[in-house]
Amino acid sequence: MTASQFRRRALLRITVVVVGVLPFASPSFAQQIGESAATAPPAPGTPAERAPDKTQDPVDRRILGVLPNYRTANPLDVYEPLTTRQKFTIATKDSFDWPNFLVSAGFAGLYQLQNENPTFGQGVKGYAHRYWTAFIDQSMGNLMTEAVMPTLLREDPRYFRKVKGSTGRRLGYALTRVLVTRTDSGGTRFNFSEVLGNGVMASLGNAYYPANRGFGDTMERMGMQVGTDAFSNVLKEFWPDVKRHFHHKSTVD
Repeated sequence: MTASQFRRRALLRITVVVVGVLPFASPSFAQQIGESAATAPPAPGTPAERAPDKTQDPVDRRILGVLPNYRTANPLDVYEPLTTRQKFTIATKDSFDWPNFLVSAGFAGLYQLQNENPTFGQGVKGYAHRYWTAFIDQSMGNLMTEAVMPTLLREDPRYFRKVKGSTGRRLGYALTRVLVTRTDSGGTRFNFSEVLGNGVMASLGNAYYPANRGFGDTMERMGMQVGTDAFSNVLKEFWPDVKRHFHHKSTVD
């Protein structure tokens, strides 16, 4: 696969995610979730006893009111690590929340149109086969990178927003968090959980992608997952700004 083909597939995957949730993200719905976010319970691992920072936007548990957003956190004055149970709670919610079934359906439709994995065939049978493999890729990938590997390697699976700084710096920060993470001791290092977790899932994919078992195919699946997570981090970083902009605009109008 050439670099241009890889970028094209990555763009198509991103388009599926965004287009798939836009019908649910009407202005009125966005306003409703903005109001509910203010009273939403703290995410797992967020100290409930600490007063929230009034200068920071509250973390929505759903980006665009739809996409699961359980592992995003605002910058903390005092770092507090997650327990193993909290890591698995976050991963389970991210993996099996209902929008993931819609996203998997979108990916399956895309792969059907492109006739990815032609041995799956076409028609309902082919689509069903592509659907469950896409769902496994997404859900098990989340569990591996947000729970299993972070527990074994003592890393923090949360995305800590930068919040302040220029758009370019925040964008660069968001994109590179797939390569940099916090440890349970509060330090920072290479994000082994992200890379190894997606690498393990890409390798396991050889069991259910019989026509794509080569090294190149495995690395492609791994790269697509890491790229999707990087785009997800960008949404996590800027969604509160987008929501605040449209909320302010609707208030002025």
